[in-house]
Amino acid sequence: RWQKIFMIPLWSKVAVFWNKMFLTIIVLLIVLFLDAFREVRKYSAVHVNEKTANVNSSVFDHIQMKLFRSQRNLYLSGFSLFLWLVLRRTVTLLTQLAKGMTSHAALETQVNDATEAAKKYMAENERLQEALSEKGSSKKKDSAEATDEKLKKEVEHLKAELQKTSDALNKANNEVAAVKRQSGDLRKEYNHLMKEYERLQ
Repeated sequence: RWQKIFMIPLWSKVAVFWNKMFLTIIVLLIVLFLDAFREVRKYSAVHVNEKTANVNSSVFDHIQMKLFRSQRNLYLSGFSLFLWLVLRRTVTLLTQLAKGMTSHAALETQVNDATEAAKKYMAENERLQEALSEKGSSKKKDSAEATDEKLKKEVEHLKAELQKTSDALNKANNEVAAVKRQSGDLRKEYNHLMKEYERLQ
């Protein structure tokens, strides 16, 4: 499903500007977070003694209101910054998983083609060997041995290609498994953070 979503033309157009958008929003959220932190420190540092609070309670209420608002902004900007980073990581992992699945399917097709070609060449080699063994001429034997050597080299070459393709397929399988593990860990961490966020709310 995600692979189909990533193949939408609109997504490919947006993906060109994705890094710029991400960095812009990160900078904006960091600025908001630092501003909220500064406001919290500013209003937390204001000490109103009891006499002043009794004389002018509206000033005290106003300071408390500003402090509450700055704390609210601090929590909102902090959680937004964190969740934006989690979203970025999730999208990155989904993209890697989609690419890994595509390359995995391509490698499987390549391995199947190489296996079929190797079987065909081996069957042809056996048929040629049977045909050559029936003819007893020494010259024909020499040419048959040369052809046999050539065919053996070809079969060895195909076996090496098949081994290389199998190694690439195993590597792709390992990468897909690693990305799936990372995705599972990220999902657990995200659920834990959402529970923590709900508890804090």
